[in-house]
Amino acid sequence: MTVDTGRTITTRDVVAQVAQVAQLANDVFAARAAEYDQTARFPTEDFDDLFAAGLNAPTVPTEYGGLGLGPYQRNTLPLWMMTTALARADLSLARCWEGHANSMVLIDALGSPPQRERWFDGVVARGEKWAAWSGEPPAPAGNGKRRFGTDLTRTRDGWVVDGTKIFATSAAGADHAILLVHLAGPGGARHHEGSDDGLIMLACDLSHPSITIDGSWWDPIGMRATVSHLVRFDHTPIPDSCRIGEPGDYLRQGWQTAFAPHYAASFLGAAEAAYDYTLDHARQRGKTADPYVQHRVGTMAVDIETAHLWLAEVAARWDRGDRAGAEIGGNRARHLLERLSLAAVDHCVRVCGAGSLIRPSPVERIVRDLTLYARHDNDDHILATIGRQILGQQHDLSFYRP
Repeated sequence: MTVDTGRTITTRDVVAQVAQVAQLANDVFAARAAEYDQTARFPTEDFDDLFAAGLNAPTVPTEYGGLGLGPYQRNTLPLWMMTTALARADLSLARCWEGHANSMVLIDALGSPPQRERWFDGVVARGEKWAAWSGEPPAPAGNGKRRFGTDLTRTRDGWVVDGTKIFATSAAGADHAILLVHLAGPGGARHHEGSDDGLIMLACDLSHPSITIDGSWWDPIGMRATVSHLVRFDHTPIPDSCRIGEPGDYLRQGWQTAFAPHYAASFLGAAEAAYDYTLDHARQRGKTADPYVQHRVGTMAVDIETAHLWLAEVAARWDRGDRAGAEIGGNRARHLLERLSLAAVDHCVRVCGAGSLIRPSPVERIVRDLTLYARHDNDDHILATIGRQILGQQHDLSFYRP
């Protein structure tokens, strides 16, 4: 049912909420990150704490009991600052949070009133967690020989999904997933060979017995606690009432462009964590007078400030309804923040030495996590897309295809 909060969320409220997320991340979540990473376990307790604090529904509208943040609600920067704060503690946690928050954006923008009431209530009242899965690459990942992808069959009252998805973030922790599947067969949103109008989004209850999770596939060097396992669907039924929007809406309306700068906010969190570690190390080891340390610390500080300015500008474009400017700026921010964040971590390691790469130093995990997560999209393709757009060539702002 719809929740009426009975009051307007003010700017002061939002500032306090961002600060509350940051405090939880700093005081509680950071201490858990190493264990989640080493055991490749979903950060359940972190999500439980966010739910207990009333912070687990950032992109659910306020009239449903959420915080009313994000690009669709035109209150974007506080969401990205929450994500940055979480990534500062644990980049894997931030990635799971991103998928959950972005799923709510899609339901808010494209869901029917009954869908919004039902699914938002599950998040706000019961702490349910969501993810959005598209991953169906045409070639095997790693050294495996398995092919991935889903097939979709129409039934009298809905759909049946068969096949597999990989890179299924939060697979061992989410209660529901938005499946991006295509009528033409395997490919999801990124690799399909059919018309864009054939892409369908289906909300899937992950407790269905036809769904199994293969955790053996996910053994990466970083982002381990995202538990981005292989998920298998064996004739999984999904009713028409769980189709979100119209076929093709996700691609036609360019929703991926709303999420690209959200990834960048996570990169920034990793950079800030490396910066904090560098400052502590330099002060504790008496290195503050070293001109090379000063040079690198100064560079890190300016780069992090630059990243914040870029995110603030792109968020402002979303908030004032400049969709075209937000999409273009979002890709520039995505490209720039990857480079600035990777550089910040490198500066950290050069200042702090090899000891920073030995556990229990958090830098060891930050290096692994950021290295892997920055591969979420190919930065060469992103930069080429920026160039194509400038030169008036055909371009794809969502998935950077020529």
